[in-house]
Amino acid sequence: MKKLLTIVLAFVLLVSMAACGTTSDKNFVIATDKGFSPFEFQDADGNIVGIDMDILAAIAEDQGFTYDLQYIGWDAAIAACQAGQADGMIAGASITDERKANGWTFSNGYYDATQGMAVAKDSAITGFADLAGKKVAVKNGTMSNQYAESIKDQYGFEVVTFATSPDMYQAVTGGQVDACLDDTPILKYNIKTGELDMKFVEGTENDPAQYGFAIFDESKQELIDLFNKGLENIKANGKYDEIIAKYLG
Repeated sequence: MKKLLTIVLAFVLLVSMAACGTTSDKNFVIATDKGFSPFEFQDADGNIVGIDMDILAAIAEDQGFTYDLQYIGWDAAIAACQAGQADGMIAGASITDERKANGWTFSNGYYDATQGMAVAKDSAITGFADLAGKKVAVKNGTMSNQYAESIKDQYGFEVVTFATSPDMYQAVTGGQVDACLDDTPILKYNIKTGELDMKFVEGTENDPAQYGFAIFDESKQELIDLFNKGLENIKANGKYDEIIAKYLG
């Protein structure tokens, strides 16, 4: 009788775990960007927080896996994944065909974002037409970098690349460059919260692209599958909307 009860309880536990989406007991190493609020940033207490961090945590809980976070920056996150030092990255990475062709494997998209321009508060720049002979900052290897390269000849500006967003923003506010291109929600969030002493130039946005979780090794496909399933679940149960509302309203 005890043996039968043990079997029944074990079966009930397995069914409950499946219903909750708990499918893996593995631990992964996840790399992320630095200073890319509201998606990943360090709060006043030193905690790494943001939309990406909350989405990752919710998906990990839903799918029953754990992870070690590497808060190392955009270029370093890519390098860590390519070198096998990290299993995947979540860093506001836009899903593009070019990246796919260069070895990126993406999850389903979890956020739509455009790129836009910001300038110092006292700048007279009101659009791309005012950029002739100017310097425009971008973060290396990003969609904003591609966006700038695609229009620089048309508007006659020079592209200046930086390794991190904070360095790029400081160059704008310090007068080393005249403007910067970055993800629109990041710029608007940081300007709204007072983190950036800049203003957003409306009308400079491009077409939106989706953010995706990424791996660089096909042997890590399980992680993509877990992310996709967890994302589906947290969208269905309302957790995803709670996360977005928490940071963006």
